[in-house]
Amino acid sequence: MTDLHAERLLILDFGSQYTQLIARRVRELGVYCEIHPPNLSAEKLRAFGARGVILSGGPASVEEPGAPMPDAEVWRLGVPTLGVCYGLQLMAKLLGGRVAKATEREYGAAKLDVRASSGLLSAFRAGESIDVWMSHGDRVEAVPPGFSTIATSANSPFAAVADPVRRFFGLQFHPEVAHTPRGKEILRAFLFDVCGFSGSWSMASFAVEENRRLQNRIGEGGRVLCALSGGVDSAVVALLLHKAIGDRLQCIFVDNGLLRAGEAEQVVEVFGKRFHVPLEAVDARERFLSRLSGVEDPEKKRKIIGREFIAVFEESAAHLAARGREAKFLAQGTLYPDVIESVSFRGPSATIKSHHNVGGLPEVMKLALVEPLRELFKDEVRALGRELGLPDEIVDRQPFPGPGLAIRILGAVTAERLKLVRAADAIVREEILAAGFQKKLWQAFCVLLPVRSVGVMGDERTYESTCALRAVDSSDGMTADWARLPYDLLAKISSRITNEVRGFNRVVYDVSSKPPATIEWE
Repeated sequence: MTDLHAERLLILDFGSQYTQLIARRVRELGVYCEIHPPNLSAEKLRAFGARGVILSGGPASVEEPGAPMPDAEVWRLGVPTLGVCYGLQLMAKLLGGRVAKATEREYGAAKLDVRASSGLLSAFRAGESIDVWMSHGDRVEAVPPGFSTIATSANSPFAAVADPVRRFFGLQFHPEVAHTPRGKEILRAFLFDVCGFSGSWSMASFAVEENRRLQNRIGEGGRVLCALSGGVDSAVVALLLHKAIGDRLQCIFVDNGLLRAGEAEQVVEVFGKRFHVPLEAVDARERFLSRLSGVEDPEKKRKIIGREFIAVFEESAAHLAARGREAKFLAQGTLYPDVIESVSFRGPSATIKSHHNVGGLPEVMKLALVEPLRELFKDEVRALGRELGLPDEIVDRQPFPGPGLAIRILGAVTAERLKLVRAADAIVREEILAAGFQKKLWQAFCVLLPVRSVGVMGDERTYESTCALRAVDSSDGMTADWARLPYDLLAKISSRITNEVRGFNRVVYDVSSKPPATIEWE
């Protein structure tokens, strides 16, 4: 059996906002890669066994004190190395070239003039001009010995350089972003023509290998608990495990009453009846609503919901153990971006809001952790879900916060207010799907505002609640832009909500991007 990890690309992260995008582009091309801090030790650099290395961009200047630097061993690995933006400037500075502050900062769209049709630019003609995306304040003034210029731009005389003997390459622009339309061709040339990767990384291969790894890790008699929410991450984890260990998996689904319309029924139908996964469904709706009574602060809501979820999960696990189904492992849907964040060069981000998942369960329950998705990005998880046969309504499910509708109700959570926002949300989902925007948007949902306003319905005065509609475009949820939905679609959604959901007489559209706003309102 082929080892999917035998061919590995190493990405050293110098703090660029695009580093994860580099990794995703590499994975899309069928090559396994990992992101590591830039100061990875010489021992770890050698132990990684990379067939190629990419040095990412970053916000620092290579000339400033304390600028992140790699271990010198990176130049002695004897493998192809590509420096992107800051990575190129590192090459220039550390290998004998010269870097200086650019007279004009080059940011945004630029034209790359190809001078040599070879190496990374073998897909282009000499003399050809292509669109690229620049983002730099410094520039290379002189290349190190052995390097030649293969492309220039108006403000970068060394926009792309190459040392074919040592197989070192540098790009002043970002090939990984969508604003460099043919950037994938450049990355493909590096991965396959220069590094010699075979392109064996795929979700079909991953499913086979992960099945074997799970069987070996859990053993013949081991049992696993899995908190199943119905979201794509926990759904894929559950199905992977069920295929690996069968009925020794026990899923627990907690209906906290904060789900969207039809979601609880969908989980039971898909996993319990269609895939025959052992499933314990716990009706905790009244319990959660009681705990949330009178609570308006969003952070308090999140903490209450997280704490109650753990309590319900523990109680359910104890009941299962009493029936002879005690588990030694807990499955969790940790994704690769979570792993990257824990070792990021930039360090932990400021806490904007706490996140509720099952992250606290292993510490509380003393179970060994199983994380089958910790190597995958979100788009890979969706592809794996399709490979495993999950239905589109789960695979393509938009991100939904752990605290559910509780944080889409600004103010106190009550049964009446939950009913309002749940009905409006169902309309939003129906119309977004019917209009063909389900897969185009990162998220689309509605929020119940603590605002009442005067309206008129049937010649009568109303004084009812306001519904905020939120729809955003994003690739990873880290940044987002408000979606420019057609006016006709917005009008239809607004009309249906005010006509079909008694309690709303006004719908507003949120046109805030992230940053400065967040995607969710709470």
